[in-house]
Amino acid sequence: MFLRILKGILITVALLAAGIGIFYFSTNEERPSAKEETAIDADGMARKMLRAINKEAWDTTHVVQWSFKERHHYIWDKERDYVQVRWEDIDVRLNINNRSQYNVFQDKKELLDSIKASSYAVDAWEYFCNDSFWLNAPAKVFDPGTKRSIVIEDGKKGLMVTYESGGVTPGDSYLWFLDERFLPYKYKMWVSIIPIGGTEATWAKWEELPTGAMVATEHEMAVFKILIKDLNSAQSLQELGVQEDLFNF
Repeated sequence: MFLRILKGILITVALLAAGIGIFYFSTNEERPSAKEETAIDADGMARKMLRAINKEAWDTTHVVQWSFKERHHYIWDKERDYVQVRWEDIDVRLNINNRSQYNVFQDKKELLDSIKASSYAVDAWEYFCNDSFWLNAPAKVFDPGTKRSIVIEDGKKGLMVTYESGGVTPGDSYLWFLDERFLPYKYKMWVSIIPIGGTEATWAKWEELPTGAMVATEHEMAVFKILIKDLNSAQSLQELGVQEDLFNF
């Protein structure tokens, strides 16, 4: 009986591995190459996208609030480069430009265990890097360390942006496709955390922040949906309704 059960398990595992292998090789795409001479055209396309999302308004927005997948909750003081990241019973306040400056609270009490606090601060930084990218990745196409080029796919012009340095996973590439207003409607990804190259994600349900910047609040990727909720912006914490200064490092 035991050998029969073991044989059944091994067959199931083998079939599952074969299915994963077939799915990988049938869907995995090599990152398309682009000629260097397309860089000027790519920069022009990128600037049209920035005008469409009102990057100027985004740059002058001092405070942004949002929730990512209803799991991570943020108040981002863009003017001072500080961020509050909350999940479960953890509350981290972090200096983005100097990550040695942080305060960590658990169950609304300051966490005095320095090892645990440091670990949560690292988690908060990684969450912020990922979730703020999903919040407004189009605004980052001219970030330091980026490289832009044009790729033609199925007769459509796409904007390839590669992050050669910075963030948590340098080397990631994104191929943006824009609608007639030059707003992104999807991109393809070649990123280290996703083993299948060319994975698509939509950029949809664009909302205008009170400060005028445009943000996509819904992304679909395969069978997953990524939602940006509780979205708000202001020019100060007080205007956002936060009376205390969250950041006392």
